[in-house]
Amino acid sequence: MDLGIQNKVALVLASSKGLGKAVAIELAKEGAKVIICGTDAVALTAAEKEIQAIAPGNVAAFLSDITDEAQRKHLVEQSVNKFGDIEILVTNTGGPAAGPFEKFGLDDWKHIYNLLFLSAVDIINQVLPGMKSKGSGRILTITSVAVKQPADNLIASNAVRTSLVGLVKSLSNEVAAYGITVNNLMPGFTRTNRLEHLIEKDPGVNKVKDTIPMKRFGNPDEFAAAAAFLVSKRASYITGQSLAVDGGWIKGN
Repeated sequence: MDLGIQNKVALVLASSKGLGKAVAIELAKEGAKVIICGTDAVALTAAEKEIQAIAPGNVAAFLSDITDEAQRKHLVEQSVNKFGDIEILVTNTGGPAAGPFEKFGLDDWKHIYNLLFLSAVDIINQVLPGMKSKGSGRILTITSVAVKQPADNLIASNAVRTSLVGLVKSLSNEVAAYGITVNNLMPGFTRTNRLEHLIEKDPGVNKVKDTIPMKRFGNPDEFAAAAAFLVSKRASYITGQSLAVDGGWIKGN
């Protein structure tokens, strides 16, 4: 299937590793011009080299801390200067620390809000005018299955990521007339390096597979395939939706 995103300019946040990197690789395979970013210079360089091998000349990598307003603005400016207006935006972040409610002070909540919600709002706000002027665009947020079924000991993620779902639904209605779609992907337990490290620390994490109907963890490329479709031309009539890629883990609708 031709997804119709060849030469489209795609900015994928927090994409030096994990699910963000998997999405960036998938978009590069489909012919998009991909901008990746992250705070780990070593991982970012490695990811850039990997994508360059797949799509020579169609990737740019920028060190950027998306919790910093000035760096977010600079990231978008660098991206536009490199490839032109951003036509596909995938927002993504690392997860906040685990722990019960009492663990987090007000400053912690402010940081988590900035990381998970405000960073997405700010960058969407920066790229939206260009999308409107073109009469098309794709915005995809990456959250977690926890926005539908809260996960134990992840109260910060459960609480703040949920706000992105409301943003997606509301914004999708506002920009639909401009040919812009806004959707959300909810990854389940996926075999990233982060999950591997959790299993190393606590082999009991493997038991989570017993709660997944498919009885296995997902693979990053499976998640990335769903992301690539949702930002494609072929998905032009899908907007305001939250799709779980979780092997059936969420018990509700």
